[in-house]
Amino acid sequence: MEIFHLSAECYPVAKVGGLADVVGALPKYLNQAGHKAKVVVPAYNNKFVQENEYETVHQGQLRLGRFVFSYSIAKEATGKLGFELYQIAIPELFDRPNVYSYEDDTERFLSFQIAFLNWLIETRQRPDILHCHDHHTALIPFMVQHCLNYEVLRLTPTILTIHNGQYQGWFGYDKLHYLPQFDLSKIGYLEWNGTINPLASGIKCAWKVTTVSPSYLDEISNRANGLENLLRWERPKSLGILNGIDTEVWNTKTDSLVVKNYSLKDFKKGKTANKAYLCEQFHLNPDLPLFTFIGRLVGEKGADLLPQICSVALHQNQGKINILILGSGDTGVELELSSLQNFYAGNYSAYIGYNEKLAHIIYAGADFLLMPSRIEPCGLNQMYALRYGTIPIVRRTGGLRDTVLDIGDGGFGICHNETSVSDVIHSISRAIQLFDQPKTFDAIRKYIQQIDHSWDKVATEYIDVYESLK
Repeated sequence: MEIFHLSAECYPVAKVGGLADVVGALPKYLNQAGHKAKVVVPAYNNKFVQENEYETVHQGQLRLGRFVFSYSIAKEATGKLGFELYQIAIPELFDRPNVYSYEDDTERFLSFQIAFLNWLIETRQRPDILHCHDHHTALIPFMVQHCLNYEVLRLTPTILTIHNGQYQGWFGYDKLHYLPQFDLSKIGYLEWNGTINPLASGIKCAWKVTTVSPSYLDEISNRANGLENLLRWERPKSLGILNGIDTEVWNTKTDSLVVKNYSLKDFKKGKTANKAYLCEQFHLNPDLPLFTFIGRLVGEKGADLLPQICSVALHQNQGKINILILGSGDTGVELELSSLQNFYAGNYSAYIGYNEKLAHIIYAGADFLLMPSRIEPCGLNQMYALRYGTIPIVRRTGGLRDTVLDIGDGGFGICHNETSVSDVIHSISRAIQLFDQPKTFDAIRKYIQQIDHSWDKVATEYIDVYESLK
């Protein structure tokens, strides 16, 4: 089968969150299974575009209301990503460094979708599957069914994967004319709660809807920023498929970013070496349990509570634990986390920003990973931590519920029910007790490295979905 993946992000081309990791991995494993998966993303003015070679395969024009834009399709020349990568360049809209947060994001992602469909029509391509990811590409199922320009694609199966249902791409009726011509009697497929809602449209029009974990499908049926009733109605065509991780990138034996590689046989030496490096860099005591947080400093991740969590944990366990934070986001949270270094030097440090190499070393060297998320559709960080022998401390929500079983229930992680300071502090206390039992602690660390969260298994589930639509 020929499958096009349409997305705003794809690692390592452009990454903001976990969406990029999924789109950068799933197609590679689909290809390894014998299919032809391709990825299409916008051409941002970023480092990847500037440093890689492309060949232009198509040029054309698109209309967005009264505006006309020229666009070009460029294919990454080496094929080094494990799949064919195509980037759509629309200079007036995408010749910028960031992926999101521009005032004209509606125009940007609408034009991206229109350019993609125009390319298919003008080059007479008829793929087997169009796989759309999140609201940025969720109008494609509507357009192939109801826009006159794309009538020949009407029987092409479409799939929408919801990575985060809180963001839906809303825009007003004043921009309805941006869409290519369609029968206005079909406007109900675009509307939800009095506005144009791309994610709702995708849910209505896609042949199949998937979420990135089974638990997240259950959760958004009850809490989805206004889409609950729609998701319940469309539940028969929906299913949750847990994301995987790229075990070629996340491999303790071959990871070039860590200080010392390790296998199951010598994982204690490997983790000790990486921990020693971290503690030297951040002036921490390598003999103490090292707790860490890696990710965006936003409310969804529970990061607004991190300053208080760190302060209380360090105060209650004076000189007995280390905490290391890696992340960026809310400037107020960043400032609070940075200022804590003045009070808990020697046991606490924070790196504000994004650093892929440091993230890998932390996964390899830390003892525990904190994930007090309010919303976590799937979560990949806990899977990276498991793969590297770092025990996750998580709130039971979304994919965290599906991937981490509490040690008290015969499992291998530490779980709590609420995103609250008291719940996380209690979990930290349990972790300290576990750290003080070396045999049990090491047995769990060895066990979790063998849990299979690879994309091989996940790709098979997606292939089953694709084949069901043929």
